[in-house]
Amino acid sequence: MKTKDLIADLAKRSERPDFTPTRAAGLARLATFAGRAGELYDRCRNYDLSAEQRTNVSALSPWIRHRLITEAEVLDAILGIHTFQAAERFVHEIFWRTYFKGWLEQHPGVWPDYQVGLRRQIKSVSKDRRLAANYAQAMAGQTGIDCFDVWADELVRTGYLHNHARMWFASIWIFTLRLPWELGADFFLRHLMDGDPASNTLAWRWVAGIQTKGRPYIAGAANISKFTNRKFCPVHQLATKVDPKIDPVDHLRWPIPDATQAKDIQSDFLLLVTEDDMQVADVLSHPPIATIGALATEGRSPNPLGEIAQHFAATAMYNACGDHPIISHGSWSDDIIRACARHQIKTVVTGYAPVGPVATALKNARSDLTAAGIRVLLVRRDFDAVAWPHATKGFFAMKKAVPQILEILNFKL
Repeated sequence: MKTKDLIADLAKRSERPDFTPTRAAGLARLATFAGRAGELYDRCRNYDLSAEQRTNVSALSPWIRHRLITEAEVLDAILGIHTFQAAERFVHEIFWRTYFKGWLEQHPGVWPDYQVGLRRQIKSVSKDRRLAANYAQAMAGQTGIDCFDVWADELVRTGYLHNHARMWFASIWIFTLRLPWELGADFFLRHLMDGDPASNTLAWRWVAGIQTKGRPYIAGAANISKFTNRKFCPVHQLATKVDPKIDPVDHLRWPIPDATQAKDIQSDFLLLVTEDDMQVADVLSHPPIATIGALATEGRSPNPLGEIAQHFAATAMYNACGDHPIISHGSWSDDIIRACARHQIKTVVTGYAPVGPVATALKNARSDLTAAGIRVLLVRRDFDAVAWPHATKGFFAMKKAVPQILEILNFKL
């Protein structure tokens, strides 16, 4: 069947993913999608057919972002059905997220610099009436650019956008509406269920022409028309000649910080579950004496979070922790110290937190924990330990290494 006929057939169907924030729902979505990760995904993945039709994409990112299901589980399921060659496109999409995390881990200054820039732009909004009005119109989906306005509404209403729509949206935000990229990245991070500091920040930098210096992504009317199945065609509405944004800071590469191997943890410990890895207990060699969860969602932005994104993270944490207590405020140290005292434990084990709000919250708590005689052990998954060192240049350097990474991790090829 020709691709255009296949797309026409898919467009007649209805499949809206059930974004229930539980591991069971994530595994169910994986089972639904796994058989489509070959030719169907390869040919149709770039089409944004509507919020009601997601047959052609996995829509697994909200669960993977919180590791309710892991990248390794997804790859195992896909490569159990398809050969690597048949599912190569989808496998590479899994590694894009891994690449972003590994790159940011080796360029940790990008995240705090983005936060400084965001606060500066928020201050500008409070002083510039025209900027404030344009910013408000963009977030409300009232720009007059039909496709952009639909995506703005969909983002706030559902907490999700197709990856291609995210690129178009960011390009229009930056180059057509001429709004600061930091405010757009913040809008996404506040509303996306899969809002991830690395993927979101670096993708917006990429569209702006910062991440790949001097090479911005320009949204074109013809491209939008084709890949929305002619639903939108914003001819004469979009900027066609643009100047890439410039980052005045040259972010040097740093070594990936050390972490603890799960097999080396011998003493009794308190398990700290965070929203970066809600299944961390699965990699440990023996169970904890006690468990406590901790949310850092509010660290995504100084602006209010979207209800959908906040609900997904919080409900996922309650699902992952069961009856165990959960810290839902910004300062973690007092609650952790009390939990350790209650169970007479001097060791806290948690999943290694990549650059972002969880890592910041842990850093802020560690001085108090150390003063209380409590050590914190960060456990990095083998998947990250093997893949992140390949994220030193552009993605395509990692792409060449994917078969090697999979082989080291004992995946079927």
